[in-house]
Amino acid sequence: MSHSVDIALVRRALQLPLPGPAAQAAMAPRPRAAGVDPPEEYRDGAVLLLLYPRDGALHIVLTRRCDHLASHAGQVSFPGGACEAGDTCLADTALREAQEELGLDVRGLELLGRLSPVEIPVSGYRVHPWVAYSPAPPCLRPDPNEVAEVLEVPLSQLLDPTTVDEEEWLIRGHRVQVPFYRLGGHKVWGATAAVLAEFIALLRMAGSTAP
Repeated sequence: MSHSVDIALVRRALQLPLPGPAAQAAMAPRPRAAGVDPPEEYRDGAVLLLLYPRDGALHIVLTRRCDHLASHAGQVSFPGGACEAGDTCLADTALREAQEELGLDVRGLELLGRLSPVEIPVSGYRVHPWVAYSPAPPCLRPDPNEVAEVLEVPLSQLLDPTTVDEEEWLIRGHRVQVPFYRLGGHKVWGATAAVLAEFIALLRMAGSTAP
């Protein structure tokens, strides 16, 4: 398919059956979670994939987490976090967290659908991704206590296969093959890359079946 993606294609993609772990595995480290025992029970959380047009192209928002945070410090991720008592559903969790982290006005957003959850053994979370659309570029006011940098990435860049790379890293004393996306000078890997992999797979499926 072409690297050009419009919101109509995204809508079609999110009506398709989710490929789930089969798509996520393309960007999962090998071996996965080396040196970590899975928790007996995962805690639920949610993240938001926010899409919006800028300069005639759809973009997606990622954040680089501050270096002082207790988990996943310095990593690139989607805005999101743990489900809290006041959240009526996981979509509310994703929207609340995006509002808190990015100062995002969520009232004008359209929820388009969800992706498959990703389990993260190292932090003990099961992350539920939700996709939302803003018809105009949002005004972002990131919380400096949580967000070190905001990355606004064109979807066309994610669809470019040259964005994908892989290296051998030493993680928790184990040598691990780590696939990642090169985006904005950063290496996007782990659960964030797995979520992106499924989303990209859906876009390619929708593009291949377009009339």
